[in-house]
Amino acid sequence: MNSHQSFPENMDIRKDPAIQNILSRMPEKVANSLSDIQLTHIKIAIGSRSWGHHAVDLRGTLTFPFSRWRFYYVFLLGRNRRQLSDREKRASAFMTAVILLIFISCSAMFGLLIIYLLKSYAGIDLFPSFSLGIWDYFKENFME
Repeated sequence: MNSHQSFPENMDIRKDPAIQNILSRMPEKVANSLSDIQLTHIKIAIGSRSWGHHAVDLRGTLTFPFSRWRFYYVFLLGRNRRQLSDREKRASAFMTAVILLIFISCSAMFGLLIIYLLKSYAGIDLFPSFSLGIWDYFKENFME
């Protein structure tokens, strides 16, 4: 919606979800004092973007005691339906590669740990008089 557009004549601007949200956060006296023309221009100024629904939508504020500081947080998670720029596509591919590398590395390390514990449980000693101490720690804390 640009600055030359307006709402249809027969539409009640006060029934618009974005406007209702804004008005609900104002004192009733102030909300009732705004004209339909003012509300229409507020709607134009904030835009008509609908943020949609997300699988995870966590929003809130944090106020620290004995402090004047307030912080807000927003965590949204859902399917990306936007058209990405070339730069965003490269960043996305890089982050996917990094996450995949981390996942594969952690999986490999966990797999090696399981194999090491199974080897130690079976009593196989590949290097006599050398131990990483993992099997001793595991036995002490998780067995018996």
